[in-house]
Amino acid sequence: MRNRDLFEETYAALSANKVRSGLTVLGIVIGIASVIALTAIGQGAQASIQTSIQSIGSNLIEVLPGATRQIGFGVSSGRGTARSLTIADEDAISSQVANVAAVSGELSSRYQVAAAGANTNTVVDGVDAAYATIRNLVIDQGSFITDNQSASLAKVAVIGPTVVTDIFGTTATASDALGQNIRVNNILFTIIGVTKTKGASGIGNTDTTVFIPLGTAMHYFAGNGNSYLSTIDIQATTQAAMTQVQNDVAALLLARHNISDPTKADFSILNQADLVSAASSVTGTLTTLLAAIAGISLIVGGIGIMNMMLTTVTERMREIGLRKAIGATKSDINNQFLSEAVALTFIGGAIGIALGWGISFIVSMTGLVAAQVSLSSVLLAFGVSAAIGIVFGWYPARRAANLNPIDALRYE
Repeated sequence: MRNRDLFEETYAALSANKVRSGLTVLGIVIGIASVIALTAIGQGAQASIQTSIQSIGSNLIEVLPGATRQIGFGVSSGRGTARSLTIADEDAISSQVANVAAVSGELSSRYQVAAAGANTNTVVDGVDAAYATIRNLVIDQGSFITDNQSASLAKVAVIGPTVVTDIFGTTATASDALGQNIRVNNILFTIIGVTKTKGASGIGNTDTTVFIPLGTAMHYFAGNGNSYLSTIDIQATTQAAMTQVQNDVAALLLARHNISDPTKADFSILNQADLVSAASSVTGTLTTLLAAIAGISLIVGGIGIMNMMLTTVTERMREIGLRKAIGATKSDINNQFLSEAVALTFIGGAIGIALGWGISFIVSMTGLVAAQVSLSSVLLAFGVSAAIGIVFGWYPARRAANLNPIDALRYE
């Protein structure tokens, strides 16, 4: 049988019962569309999480006080309000650890911030001048804190855009806030800068934060001569050097704190690269799980194709017998029915790909997540649809090819 004849016969057979063919194709359409859409949403969520983590800083390593424990994504973190990190530790890291580009201590807590008859309870973070570089913080108006201001205990503040609207009104701009005075825990500060909108990173939100010089925070808010820090932020010179810096910082702090057993460390270290890797692993697994669940509908669609083809073979017994009687071979009959099954899955696959792409686009337009349709998922879906046509169409095709022509012609 020539390819042209095979194509014409396939078209005629599928067109003979359009409703049944359409319902059979629907199972494949739903399966393919579900796989593509869910995979795209999963990959989009993975990219969003990675971007969020990377936005918190460049080559960032955080040292937190307190014994190691497990938090989200299986990453270690400090425990509660433990006090074990000092400015001396910060200075030692800056001077003694190789491949460190910048270091900033933090003294962070929540306080009441008030101005112009309005107030808000938010995070007040005492930081060094290097903090803005380490954390990729961009100033919208004014300037960031300097080391001289920290050394002179200057009462100046840099605030996030959300703080601006919270205490100066929803119509207030960054320019309106510059030079204004605010009270932090009843201590007067002058606003010297406003940061650009950055949004929550999953670990914190700089838009709702008030930054003040670290020296000022230690003097006015630490209390009782306390010199302990909430966090030490470290920026490695390169991403490749992050592991080395993390190991060297751990060894240095263990020695400074007179701890011989690393498992009893009174601090913990977060590596940004580890966060990205752990988050990617989790979201990758979830994406695979979603695709596998959606793939079940493909199997159901394949079973539907097999059921239709078996019914078709039964209905066309006399046609099969007649074809064999006038010289059609087993191969001709087999190819005819197999091509019908493959055609159904290819049609369903093409429609499913378009539908899955459309669903992904709509999800992206809603702003919930930037769904990412990859070429590999499209090729995989199309390949799977073809495989389903071959696998589930093979048995009905073989059954038709093996029919005895005399029995087929006698079939009522």
